[in-house]
Amino acid sequence: MTVAFTESDLRAAVSAAIRAPSLHNSQPWRFRLRDGGIEVLIDPSRALPVADPSGWGTRLACGAAVFNLRLALAVAGSPADTRLRPYPGQPEVVARLTPARPRPATPGEQSLYAAIARRHSNRAPFWPTPVPADVRWRLIEAARAEGAWLELVIGPTAVGALGEIAHSANRVLERNPDYRAEVARWTRDSNACDGVPVDVGGPAPEPQDLLPARPFAVHTRAPGRDFEPEPLVAVLGTPGDTATDQITAGQALQRVLLTATAAGLAVSMLSQPIDVPAAREQLRLALGRFGTPQMVMRIGYGEPGWPTPRRDAPDVIDSESEEP
Repeated sequence: MTVAFTESDLRAAVSAAIRAPSLHNSQPWRFRLRDGGIEVLIDPSRALPVADPSGWGTRLACGAAVFNLRLALAVAGSPADTRLRPYPGQPEVVARLTPARPRPATPGEQSLYAAIARRHSNRAPFWPTPVPADVRWRLIEAARAEGAWLELVIGPTAVGALGEIAHSANRVLERNPDYRAEVARWTRDSNACDGVPVDVGGPAPEPQDLLPARPFAVHTRAPGRDFEPEPLVAVLGTPGDTATDQITAGQALQRVLLTATAAGLAVSMLSQPIDVPAAREQLRLALGRFGTPQMVMRIGYGEPGWPTPRRDAPDVIDSESEEP
């Protein structure tokens, strides 16, 4: 039985972990090997004080990175036991992964791992092709497997109501000049290693759009290239809203995203209804679900897009430190 992860295990797993999504592609994570375990830490230098003052988005992103770590280790034959927030006095440590009993990776793990490199947010319009019922069920099960829930919002009335909540939240955010400045700081050119390049930011928002979009892009869309009139919208949630719940939500989010990618689906995320507390509560009441919404997603079939850039794995790995 493996008793300790090695530097080689760390480097290989981090190469997968850094493909996780994050708000504004801020990549707010660091990784280290300590006493034979791999730890995921929050990088405070990459916080978004305006869009994410509570740290919710940072914890969600780090949770998604934890899920990628788990997959990479499992596919290498060295699955991990995972403890979230293992040190009460060190809230910056999101998770600690230690070696579990070696076993071959399952077909499901192999499929999800293969999807990591292909997964990215697709901010362009989708085709009108409906998502089959069996695929919708797999997305719901993916969230449930990680201790979260996924509510599919179906039908023009329900989606329209969610769109109103999202647009209202987006207007609140856009009225804040500090928010607009923060988005501008994370809008990049094609040579950057973080942020959202204008080339992959999707078409610029227009008044007729059913759902709001971040103003990363400057390109206007071609005539007739409006977004789909009846998108499949999903809301991911957790029973509670503690820091641990938010990390759990990040793992569930990544499992849902990879499940969608493996099924040939495209996904874009809308955090505006979560960023604004009043909108989040309005969304919770509209859903009638017990718990807390953690992310809104638009799901469908579309043209292949381009992934946002990532920093190299060595740039996010810390040297081993002593036991606290």
